[in-house]
Amino acid sequence: MKVHFIGAGPGAVDLITVRGRDLLACCPVCLFAGSIVPRELLAYCPSNARIVDTAPMSLDEIEAEYASAKAADRDVARLHSGDLSVWSAVAEQMRRLDRLSIEYTLTPGVPSFAAAAAALGRELTIPGVVQSLVLTRVSGRASAMPVGETLACFGATGATLAIHLAIHALDRVVAELTPLYGGDCPVAIVVRASWLDERVVWGTLATIQAEVAKAPIDRTALIFVGPGLIAQDFRESALYDTYYQRRFRGRDAF
Repeated sequence: MKVHFIGAGPGAVDLITVRGRDLLACCPVCLFAGSIVPRELLAYCPSNARIVDTAPMSLDEIEAEYASAKAADRDVARLHSGDLSVWSAVAEQMRRLDRLSIEYTLTPGVPSFAAAAAALGRELTIPGVVQSLVLTRVSGRASAMPVGETLACFGATGATLAIHLAIHALDRVVAELTPLYGGDCPVAIVVRASWLDERVVWGTLATIQAEVAKAPIDRTALIFVGPGLIAQDFRESALYDTYYQRRFRGRDAF
């Protein structure tokens, strides 16, 4: 018996990986985060599968489901939103599975920042402008930020910031980043990236709060901040330059 942790992707049903879909199809038990994972994905589960929405459950109750599945020798598909590598609450579940001597696998999913970048129609690393993307968040009720991992620290690098789980603290984001990036720095907020009701709000650090006030956002939004978001006059990458020789090009130098 194994527990298969599966990244469901950012929301669109067809953005789950083939591996994730196939695992759902062969597991007799599926635990899914019902508050943020689309129920349409459950169509991939066997018709007689035990389906459990973990949204109202505690970690102890989720652990009990794993223990029950082990006793019945039934594989479990554990469906999480986005990708498992960040803010998935998978680490504490794996620790408990280790204590129960239950094996598990991890299948990555399309991360929300990638779906949000697609919604913006932007590459987030621009030659000569920005080559780093910082995935971060602000302190919240579920988890505080460690000392040193502040917006001010990350903003000092000039990198593009992808700020998750922070729409409730937009005023704090603006206040902390304006001295570093300037009021005219572009900001893009992607709401429910890849869902049918996806929405994008553009502005600057000086204007974004007023823009959001026109149609308030309460959750499931990703805030991007950085000059690379609207960069147009940038040099082309040398990767495809006529005179750039690399091992896979397979032709003589000019």
